[in-house]
Amino acid sequence: MLAIFVPQAADHIVPEVSVGITLFFTGILVALIVSLALEERLHAKKSLIVGLYAVVTLLLGAILLPLPYSPYLIGGHELSMPVYIPAIDWGVITIIFGASLFVDVTSRSGLFTWIAIRLTKASGGDPVRLLWLYGIMTVVFSAVLNNVTAMIIVGSLTAVSLNKLERNDKLLGFLLVEGLLTNVGGLLTLISSVPNIIVGTAANISFMAFFYRSSLFVLVATIATILLGAKRFDIVGLRDEDARTEAQSLVVSFDENDGIESQGFFWFASAMLVLFIVAIATTSVMPYVSDLGMGFVAMAFAAVMLIKYKGEVDQFYRGVDWDLLGFFAALFVVINVMEHAQVLALIGQGVERIVDLGPTLGTGAVMVATAAFSSVTDNIPLAAMLAKIIAGMPLADGMMRPPSDPLWWAVIFGANLGGNITPIGSASTLVAVTIIHKHGLRLSFGGFVRKALPFALMQIAIAALYLLWAL
Repeated sequence: MLAIFVPQAADHIVPEVSVGITLFFTGILVALIVSLALEERLHAKKSLIVGLYAVVTLLLGAILLPLPYSPYLIGGHELSMPVYIPAIDWGVITIIFGASLFVDVTSRSGLFTWIAIRLTKASGGDPVRLLWLYGIMTVVFSAVLNNVTAMIIVGSLTAVSLNKLERNDKLLGFLLVEGLLTNVGGLLTLISSVPNIIVGTAANISFMAFFYRSSLFVLVATIATILLGAKRFDIVGLRDEDARTEAQSLVVSFDENDGIESQGFFWFASAMLVLFIVAIATTSVMPYVSDLGMGFVAMAFAAVMLIKYKGEVDQFYRGVDWDLLGFFAALFVVINVMEHAQVLALIGQGVERIVDLGPTLGTGAVMVATAAFSSVTDNIPLAAMLAKIIAGMPLADGMMRPPSDPLWWAVIFGANLGGNITPIGSASTLVAVTIIHKHGLRLSFGGFVRKALPFALMQIAIAALYLLWAL
């Protein structure tokens, strides 16, 4: 999951929350997960399901919890607003909204079709080779961009390529593998995901040390995920010479310039895509822009691209997935109430007890527990809580834990890989499911878990082995 930032209300003192109330809200969280799993049987959109839970949890929170009502102290200024407004991570909402609009408008230039056909030609029409190309691209994009943007771009290209190859029956498998790889790619660098930054800072892990220690795992996990994806979704190579010849002749007949209506707009869109990737990747180090965030960057690029269609921008607004945006907004509200109900603190206490099992068993168990909790709750406050707990647990000789200590990495791997267990565990996997639905394919909450769980278990098993024997 992604960050939920709620500024503390001015002069607000948070009283204790009873264990009974915490357990009560934990039960509500479990009920939400079950309801999402039964989404198809309920015949209701996920935004409505989570929206109703947001209404209930907010009302119960107002009655039972010390919610931080306004005024809120933000940047040294007191601001008044409804309690649920700061509960929503508007950075995430604007990233999804802006990136979706940017990709939608850019696709009109024919650029994505051009890239997809070039990749398709490079694959020779072989589905397995194409899976490798897109899988590697997903990991690289996820390492330098945020996972949501990477999934939106790669998902759009994948749909075009498979449609050109008349392999739409493999689209679900491709998109699911790519969604799972976004969280693997998010482990490549210190700045690839927020949990990396939180734990890396607490453990004093440098950028290059993080890359050095995580790159081998990312490489192994990427290869294993693609291989398993090809097997489970029956994505096979073209072994027959006639099939290869037929695929090659089909690929040769593709003209990447067919979808380009204006060469000028094509090159403008190409330049904007490159600038967009660079801007997203360097947002954190750009003066002024770093304060505005990646959501601002996504919205700004979307606005520039919309100038081309300034008289018909409403058609692009209609194409936005409002169900996805509504889902995230409501989910942020629910998780925020859970945080004030001390549900995440309860999870942190449980993990602290697991650490006491010992250096080997405890480390592996911490990673598994972190992954399990991250699949259904926000991994940002969870990672922050665990980092604080581990920092307060010195070694037997009284020394602080070094950056190479496996416990730090157990939290890092668990917080990232847990997003692959359920569609709500990661924004990028939820975006992947949304793209799957957009193309008329069916995949429920339970269906995602059934298909993704073998991948998540494999990745977590590789991470456990890596923690215990490679670090």
